[in-house]
Amino acid sequence: MKISLVNDEISELRTDCVLVGLFKNEEENNECVKHLDLKFNRTFSVLMGDGEITGKPSSLTLVHSLNKILPKRVLMCGLGERDVLTTGKLRDFLSSAFRKARESRSSSCSVIVNSFMTDSISEQEIISIASESANSGLYRYELYKSSKDESNIDELMVVIDNDDFSESSDSLYKYVSYGESIGQSVNLARDLSNGPPNHMTPTRLSEVATETLLGTVINVEVMDIEKMETMGMGALLGVARGSAEPPKFIVMDYIGDKDDPNNSIALLGKGITFDSGGLDLKSPTGMRTMKGDMAGGAAVIGAMNSIAYLKPKINVLGIVPATENMPGASAQRPSDVVTAMDGTTIEIDNTDAEGRLVLADAVCYARLRGVNRIVDIATLTGAVRSALGDQCIGAFGNDPLFTDTVIDAGDRVGERIWELPTFEEYKAQFSSDIADLKNSGGSGAGAITGAMFIGSFVDEASWVHLDIAATSGTNRTKGDLVKGSTGSGVRTLIELCRILANKN
Repeated sequence: MKISLVNDEISELRTDCVLVGLFKNEEENNECVKHLDLKFNRTFSVLMGDGEITGKPSSLTLVHSLNKILPKRVLMCGLGERDVLTTGKLRDFLSSAFRKARESRSSSCSVIVNSFMTDSISEQEIISIASESANSGLYRYELYKSSKDESNIDELMVVIDNDDFSESSDSLYKYVSYGESIGQSVNLARDLSNGPPNHMTPTRLSEVATETLLGTVINVEVMDIEKMETMGMGALLGVARGSAEPPKFIVMDYIGDKDDPNNSIALLGKGITFDSGGLDLKSPTGMRTMKGDMAGGAAVIGAMNSIAYLKPKINVLGIVPATENMPGASAQRPSDVVTAMDGTTIEIDNTDAEGRLVLADAVCYARLRGVNRIVDIATLTGAVRSALGDQCIGAFGNDPLFTDTVIDAGDRVGERIWELPTFEEYKAQFSSDIADLKNSGGSGAGAITGAMFIGSFVDEASWVHLDIAATSGTNRTKGDLVKGSTGSGVRTLIELCRILANKN
């Protein structure tokens, strides 16, 4: 998509559809509406009087210009009350508006920045969010369709009302690029998670990571099964035993602060490209969405894609342990004992509790590399949906300040995160009679014990686990979310790295 900044009058824009923001109870004072009312012989006043044009949140009213102005269509976007509009809500509203414009067969779109501004949302933020939403809101996954939908928006003009536009436009373009980068990274994660499991194998996942980051400032290493055996990654390899597909351990290295190796963070993503449950086989219904069990790994690869562009002053180690969990002839069994990379022995209590096993070895590797801050992200447990529904990500950590920073990063980008407890007493649930740990703590507090199992391997590092099992996919299109994989967590991981980099 071509995105440009312009400084033209709304009626002079050569575009198929122009988007105008409208706040509730401020409809008649909107400068764009006043201007359009003159051009349309008070048509907008009549439509507002009839209640067809309103500032109620999520309302969208399409008005055809019929050659009264250069734009072919005007789309009035209800934003609700000005003082409650957030960047997350704005992203949702714009994403819906872009899809509405596309449905009207518009191939070009313009956004009037001033009509969306508030005291808390700046011109620069709106430029960024418009560029981001034009990517993420218009997302489609049609790779395997013989007949693809040809309607699309190919051009976006972001309209700035600024007397110094000619002098400031160059500096504003960085916000266009930032928004594009975020939207494209979210879509990359969606593509990976939406990919059918016979195509999106561990090998293909590693290839996409390598191809995406080729030629950037990020170095990618992919460890094969022989290297993992040499490293002693018995927990990951135990999961992989039941699959004919070879596992891959994907390592993405970004050095943003070479003078301070302690200024580092590791982003770990669960990369189970298909989860049958292993010998503890899932039900047919439970297995249906398990191509998305690598959404955590997809989020890390997506985040690293933006980090390659943003180049924050922090060292970022991205790790995706990738494998299938299948019930093949060599599959691990309940009661087996495996040994993690750090020597911890683990009794297999449930083969469907595999994500924590692959992440245990990923945590051990991050610690071997000397990283002192770790965030792992995973579709870890169904229990988190029981606890929180699908409205927010579950968080678990061992360092309150670091956990608060992660939650704040999510708040800033519209991804809500809620912390659950990690009381010492929960550890008794995954103690083992024959090994150091067992990989399941039973049904009670399942999200907590699953997280704490991973936390058992972090040693002295500050650590946060993000459980995105309930937020990684959706069965409907609404706001910025498009049916299928959501790209949950990508924005939070990127923003977290930005926050930490700016603290130094």
